[in-house]
Amino acid sequence: MDQLEIGMFIAKKRKERNFTQAQLAEKLGVSNKTISKWETGKCMPDYGIIQSLCKELEITVSELIDGEETEPDSIRVYDDNQVLDLIKRIQNLENQKVSLYGIILMTMGIALFAVHFSIGGSDVKDFFSGSLMGLSIGEMLVGVFVTVIGFSRQK
Repeated sequence: MDQLEIGMFIAKKRKERNFTQAQLAEKLGVSNKTISKWETGKCMPDYGIIQSLCKELEITVSELIDGEETEPDSIRVYDDNQVLDLIKRIQNLENQKVSLYGIILMTMGIALFAVHFSIGGSDVKDFFSGSLMGLSIGEMLVGVFVTVIGFSRQK
């Protein structure tokens, strides 16, 4: 599954249907910037919109995933529902990965916060202790933010 190839295929089929990015975006209920991101291979369509996209472009899900039209004598056979389920699972795993990064950041922040208590006693040590405390708090806040973003993207 090559995102750039899929993106070029989406652009090709959109142009064959004489749609602008804005027109296709309006039909799908997304922004034209989203269409642009798909076509440049920066991201893939969300599993929830793939069927609508395929319907508008008059292609199958298999053709979309392959990034090319299926030849009449092709032996590739995909079940659209299985492909959509696979895409949904991949996107959920990507979101879980983001959440995991957030949890790791929070854990590291807590560890740094604990370490800051063991440093102190002189001006230099107090400086490092305060720096560690600030770094740990910042890391925990970023971790919370990343975790919330990851969980909010999961469906």
